[in-house]
Amino acid sequence: MFDTLIHQFWSLTYSGIALGFIYVLIAMGYTMVYGVLRMINFANSEIFTVGAFATMIVSKYVFDFSAEMIPPSNAKLFLVIICCLAASMLVSGLLAFLVELVAYRHLRNRTSNRIAPLISAIGIGIVISEVVRILTRARTQFSPNVVPKKALFTFQGAEIRLDNTVTIFAGLALFIILERFIKLSRLGKGIRAVSMDEDSAKLMGVNLNRVISLTFILGGLMTGAAGFFYVNVYENVKYNMGFSLGLAAFTAAVIGGIGNIRGAFFGGIALGLVEIYASAIVGTQWKPVTVFIILILILLFRPNGIFGEAIQKTRV
Repeated sequence: MFDTLIHQFWSLTYSGIALGFIYVLIAMGYTMVYGVLRMINFANSEIFTVGAFATMIVSKYVFDFSAEMIPPSNAKLFLVIICCLAASMLVSGLLAFLVELVAYRHLRNRTSNRIAPLISAIGIGIVISEVVRILTRARTQFSPNVVPKKALFTFQGAEIRLDNTVTIFAGLALFIILERFIKLSRLGKGIRAVSMDEDSAKLMGVNLNRVISLTFILGGLMTGAAGFFYVNVYENVKYNMGFSLGLAAFTAAVIGGIGNIRGAFFGGIALGLVEIYASAIVGTQWKPVTVFIILILILLFRPNGIFGEAIQKTRV
């Protein structure tokens, strides 16, 4: 049962870290919104799906890529990566802003009931998913191989592939940029002020609607980047792909402490590794079960997450 894990340990580890960074970026969408509003953006999984489709559309129809053609190299490869990543992030960021505008803002201004915006967000997520399903006729769409899956070098018998390497280093860079933005920028300080005490932040002149919209946009940008990296590694998209990945990313956020950016980072990496290891031991068909088991155990024994209690007052 453990033969595959033992013999392919380093290869599985590198793939698990790459998957973990995808979870980290999606988890940012949940973490940012919860850190400010104390509510879960249930439409975040559909935002991820739309971002993944944006990557596929740009690579396939703008750059005329196909599965049979040789992937580009050097300057053209860099241009394609930047364009696809930018398209995915911008589309997802815009969609996240629209979700906040439609599903959250008006209800937040009219009522103090927190259940209404959550139900509204679930409805918006269903609408987005169904629109994508109708447009794609519920068929899996295959994306051309933009980033070559060539081996850069071998470590302990494991091939270190370019696509996983791009996912890991670019994902890490985006996480660091977001974390520094939240800590050092004026807008980031506004986000932290609202997350600590909304009423006091308003008294200090913080524009609440602007901060909340910015929070949704930042979460959407990170989620869109995750869609780009997912397409580059797994090369297929489907209208309901966001459900399982969104659940896994939500679990990663809960592991680290929902609303805690650094917690989401470590939770995403840990969950990616556990999923890959579990798939090698019991089979890929048990991946969703693994996520559910981990989520239940965390909620039972550590409901605030690993880092939740330690930095509860500075979640974002």
